[in-house]
Amino acid sequence: MKFYAVEMLHFLWLLPVLVGLLSFARGRRRQALEGFAATPLLKSLNERLDPRMRFWKQVLMLGGLAFLMFSLARPAWNPQPQMVHREGRDVVFLVDVSRSMLAEDLAPNRLERAKLSIRDCLEGLDGDRVGLIAFAGSSVVKCPLTLDYGFFRMMLEDIGPNDISRGGTLIGDALRKALSEVFDEQDKEFRDIILITDGDDQESFPVEAATQVGEAGIRIIAIGLGDETQGQRIPVIDEQGRKSFLTYNGEEVWTKLDADTLRKVASVTPDGKYLNVATGAFDLKTIYQQFVSSAKKKSLEAARITIFEEKFRIFLAMGIVLIGLETLLSEARRSAS
Repeated sequence: MKFYAVEMLHFLWLLPVLVGLLSFARGRRRQALEGFAATPLLKSLNERLDPRMRFWKQVLMLGGLAFLMFSLARPAWNPQPQMVHREGRDVVFLVDVSRSMLAEDLAPNRLERAKLSIRDCLEGLDGDRVGLIAFAGSSVVKCPLTLDYGFFRMMLEDIGPNDISRGGTLIGDALRKALSEVFDEQDKEFRDIILITDGDDQESFPVEAATQVGEAGIRIIAIGLGDETQGQRIPVIDEQGRKSFLTYNGEEVWTKLDADTLRKVASVTPDGKYLNVATGAFDLKTIYQQFVSSAKKKSLEAARITIFEEKFRIFLAMGIVLIGLETLLSEARRSAS
């Protein structure tokens, strides 16, 4: 037997509590009757009630509740082996975690907005392998290609500027790392890179790196975040929690979205897309469904799984029947004919 919601069995601990409450109520009822009625009247009242019927009514009620609680655990048996074939694509998220991504022209800032959008996107995935690279002045593979979305989500939560010891933004290096360390060379298609950045690259030759990625049959979907005209300052929080802004040579640093670079990066890959979010709202889940989920998928390995037939309806019906019988029974003694 298998339970698909085994945690629901914890409700069975309520049954001993109910037994105790019924016993307590029976004692209190006896004390109340003894204090209310004289002895002859009490004897007459007791003769009209059948204590055995009261006992069986309580047994039926407790039994019915037990079956209802058991049905909530979704018991199943009669296992049947089945072959499941999966289809999907390999998708690597390249997330810029440089300090410029802390700019607050998107709420709460560019980086947190990117992470929130990726979390929402994960809710709609089914069969696609996903990987994660965090980059700034260097790149780190935070999650290899996997179907374990829970692990991916956990690694996504932890990424930030402190993950990368070297400052700056080197998009080209991140693209080359994805090509050499994350994707395998067996499939020439069914592969995507979702690049989320403000595009403020420091001479890492991102277009040349994107060309190599495109030659390998990998598509880049570039998403540009940040103000493209005026730009935004980069906040700095000190140990006392006080906020200031990043300065260089005595002047505040302003960071702008470099849309031109990102547009070129996407254009040199097969069917590449550039989405200029800037400071507006964007729904990565919808973008993913439109450009990735709808694309051609590869057949992944088939897996043999065991399916159990759920039988909760049996216990649900038994519980309803027992509770129904409890309501039909009467505690009054039957009068002799």
